[in-house]
Amino acid sequence: MLLPQLIVNGIIAGAIYALVAASFSLIFNILKFMDLSPGALFVIGAFATYAFNILFGMNFFISLLLGLIVVAICGVLINLIVYTPLRKRKADNFSLLLASFGVFLFLTGMILLIFGAEVKSFGFPIEKGYEILGIVITKLQIILIIVSLILFVALQLFMTKTKIGKALRAISDNPRIASTLGINTEKFTNITFIISSLLAGIAGILISLEQNLDHAMGFSVILKGITASVVGGIGSVPAALIGGFLIGIVENIGIWFLPSGFKDAIAFVILIIFLLIRPKGLFGVKTREEVSG
Repeated sequence: MLLPQLIVNGIIAGAIYALVAASFSLIFNILKFMDLSPGALFVIGAFATYAFNILFGMNFFISLLLGLIVVAICGVLINLIVYTPLRKRKADNFSLLLASFGVFLFLTGMILLIFGAEVKSFGFPIEKGYEILGIVITKLQIILIIVSLILFVALQLFMTKTKIGKALRAISDNPRIASTLGINTEKFTNITFIISSLLAGIAGILISLEQNLDHAMGFSVILKGITASVVGGIGSVPAALIGGFLIGIVENIGIWFLPSGFKDAIAFVILIIFLLIRPKGLFGVKTREEVSG
């Protein structure tokens, strides 16, 4: 029964990867550049919630809410302080990518400075898992998967059914035309960063409830999130869900044959393969320029 257990473990990990991939994909879809700051916001969400709950002794759910508020504010500030000035100077995508890497290093460095290098924990008691057909899964892991799926459904409905979502899609399609139609592109860009930040922050909080907190935990999630978004189809938020689950399952099955230390290497190999063979991912679509060409 090892294989079914590995698949379930992969689904659990994939739920987190999918949220982070959606965070990457949302910004790429709207602003057309790969932003690495969600990796730092992933860490900030976990540590902010930890600080409110453990250090300040607040109720966990209040701490969670305050942690997400901190993450959303950080996301907006990143856009206003770093990316907006660069966009106004017509910076290319590579410059924005480098800036985002600088943001990631700065924010994770601040986490290290504030909280230290010691591994932190919420200290929840280890619970006995449910055994279903020989597969063991805990209540927290079930909640993690359910929350991720609910967030994806909510995000998809938000993007397709609400006025804000339709405005974001219009900006994604053609920001100049959207601006001439009266859509405040800067306002909706900030909304994009808020949503993206919340996705990354929630992912960080969820994973920290099951594992320890570490200031360097964002490095691995950047690789997994980008790989999942590329595999699913970069810029497609729904495809990020498929990409996340696929990466989670493949890497967990992979360590059945390889030492566990190769887990991150498996994701990296998958990323390279897709970039070489199918850079648009499994569900990538042609751009307008490619269709017209």
